[in-house]
Amino acid sequence: MYTNPWKALEPGRCRYGLLLKEDGFITDDGVSARLAPDRFHLTTTTGGAARVLNMMEDYLQTEWPDLDVWLTSTTEQYAVIALQGPNARKLLEPLVEGIDLSADALPHMAIREGTICGIPTRLFRVSFTGELGFEINVPTAYGRALWEHLMAEGAKFDITPYGTEAMHVLRAEKGFIIVGQDTDGTITPFDAGLDWAVGKKKPDFVGKRSMARPDIVAPGRKQLVGLLTDDPNVVLEEGAQIVADPRQPIPMTMIGHVTSSYWSETLGRSIAFALVAGGHEMMGGTLHIPMPGKTHEAKVSGMVFYDAEGARLHV
Repeated sequence: MYTNPWKALEPGRCRYGLLLKEDGFITDDGVSARLAPDRFHLTTTTGGAARVLNMMEDYLQTEWPDLDVWLTSTTEQYAVIALQGPNARKLLEPLVEGIDLSADALPHMAIREGTICGIPTRLFRVSFTGELGFEINVPTAYGRALWEHLMAEGAKFDITPYGTEAMHVLRAEKGFIIVGQDTDGTITPFDAGLDWAVGKKKPDFVGKRSMARPDIVAPGRKQLVGLLTDDPNVVLEEGAQIVADPRQPIPMTMIGHVTSSYWSETLGRSIAFALVAGGHEMMGGTLHIPMPGKTHEAKVSGMVFYDAEGARLHV
């Protein structure tokens, strides 16, 4: 179901994948990890596990019943702790056994199995924050105990829990999208700037035929772009409509809307994503966002606002 070809994924490595519907539109995303030649561990967006499993099971039973594949939900079997930040490796190294945490041995998008504090673990080196990050998978019963131990050991690094708002700001700074917030049921990987994730050499996958249809590749489709307001202190309202010309008569022609918008303390300004008709062809152009009291101007930009080279991910 994922667009990325699993056959090319070596054991111990992970890959970002998109789950497509038959019409070529994105329905979910996640990380696929190859544990062994015949065993994979898939994660999906928060709350999407049951829906994705049902979709994959449906395809397995109706489209490819000849495949020698079994799907099993392990969602309830694992507690997952995301440890993110420049000191994440320093905190983990004394606690982990059987896993070399060096950048060469455990690069970004790799997975290893070993123990942490004597507890069996699957350790993913993945990040949704743009920082050096690890996702620690342990049996559910050990989740709280491990959390408390990490917090105690991390005190010397000024460790702190981070909530979803902080995570959203960090992921937006890096151009990481949320399927269902920055996309809707009409967005293809190309529209979202994620065509790099599509296995173009793969002979077939769900949605491949539909992605070549004339209306799917036609100009003027809504596409995901970044927005930088002319006044850096203005945080656009999520859901705010976008127009090309604020002087046009009412009712104006709306060409898109803001999907994500935040104040970035790191950048000292606001940042936003938007779905805009023909957005990829508007780079550097100016759009207008009517909001209560004033219409604001914003420049169309790329979606990676911070650490474009990914240096913080690969340390």
